[in-house]
Amino acid sequence: MCYHRHEVMEMKIAWIGTGVMGSAMACHLQKAGHEVKAYNRTGKKAEALQAVGIRAMKTIADCVADCEVVFTMVGEPHDVEAVYYGEQGILAHAPKGAYLIDMTTSAPSLARRIAHDAHDFHVLDAPVSGGDIGAQKGTLTVMCGGDHADFEKMEPLFSCFAETITYQGEAGSGQHCKACNQIALAGCIASAAEALTYARTSGLDPKQVLAAIAKGAAGSFQLTHNGEKMLCHDYEPGFYIKHFIKDMNIAAAELKQMDLHFPILTQVQSIYETLREMGYDDAGTQAIWEYYQSKQN
Repeated sequence: MCYHRHEVMEMKIAWIGTGVMGSAMACHLQKAGHEVKAYNRTGKKAEALQAVGIRAMKTIADCVADCEVVFTMVGEPHDVEAVYYGEQGILAHAPKGAYLIDMTTSAPSLARRIAHDAHDFHVLDAPVSGGDIGAQKGTLTVMCGGDHADFEKMEPLFSCFAETITYQGEAGSGQHCKACNQIALAGCIASAAEALTYARTSGLDPKQVLAAIAKGAAGSFQLTHNGEKMLCHDYEPGFYIKHFIKDMNIAAAELKQMDLHFPILTQVQSIYETLREMGYDDAGTQAIWEYYQSKQN
């Protein structure tokens, strides 16, 4: 069972988007005793969850019918827009008064628009960090924007799949916080790849270097977790490159509106665009190792 900071009865939940992370998060809710229905554009992904008792639905309209809470975790801002505003979408078919929680990393402006338009609903933007491992272990970080009372009501549900749950402010604030996370992530993963490339090029054993520096002041999740994957050429996606590019583009668009320029983010964006051209769009972000190795040949 999930840890309840505030008591909550078992709820009827719709989960839209059962990708790498979404499927694990929906399963945590189901295991905690909630009644969960799921929809995914590729139906087989939702159908795979029937083994744990989650009902797979054919349409969004059917999925959200009679639900008290609707979670969405899809790919791009335009996907968020489609599942909320489409003819068969959430705003047209969810019961009035339902809680609508978007956990996609999306644009703050879109989060604000949904909150403005969804007059008869409780709307939260609540992107997460922690990747596939965090989703599987139930140790994600949730960054939430919206009404504080709505956040408090939903906090027990978040605790089913997250350890760190923070309220950031009004609608869109969760997405702004996630942009901060991705800006920091960009520098961390690139510096991990650079450090290990330096180690290899200088004649050191990169694995020994990783063992030496991962627990010191330079230590990070990216160095410990993805550094090991880089050295093994393990590019299975915990977090897709195509999704990271999307996230960095969202952050860059916000920075432009603020009249700010961050050179590290800009450079890492360029590196990942090169990886996209190299065919690594569906690889994990640790495939940045291939960019640095290509520069050594």
